[in-house]
Amino acid sequence: MKRALATLTTLLLASSLQAADVDVVEPYARATAPGQMNSAAFMQLTNKGDATRLTGASSSAAEVVELHTHQHDQGVMRMRQVEAIDLPANETTTLAPGGLHIMLIGLPQPLAAGSSIELNLEFEDGDTRTLQVPVQMVMPGGMSHGNNSHNMQN
Repeated sequence: MKRALATLTTLLLASSLQAADVDVVEPYARATAPGQMNSAAFMQLTNKGDATRLTGASSSAAEVVELHTHQHDQGVMRMRQVEAIDLPANETTTLAPGGLHIMLIGLPQPLAAGSSIELNLEFEDGDTRTLQVPVQMVMPGGMSHGNNSHNMQN
């Protein structure tokens, strides 16, 4: 019995370290105009451990939060929901305009530049990470405006 408990404890610790080895760097959400119901969040996820996946996200700032990508479909770029975002071992995965991102759908109020929102990231091992994400103006072409040096290392 003690051996089984020790093995279970070791497995639980190992799984909790997996998401703990992911650093979240430069998170930001796109500011919205009044009446705009959707936005997106972007960041860099540096995985310092074993391969894992971002499997979901949630936020009180939106009714629905989904993982998305853009795909080229018959000459048009289309946004598509994805089940998960792979985070390969010892690599950085960038969530950016025009690529992988976190959609914030059904905003009850506009996201004002200079404010922040809470965003919860969910990893495949069941671990979660809560972030305070600054809201910024994002110019065409995906360039953000303002100080984008907000680092979160967890």
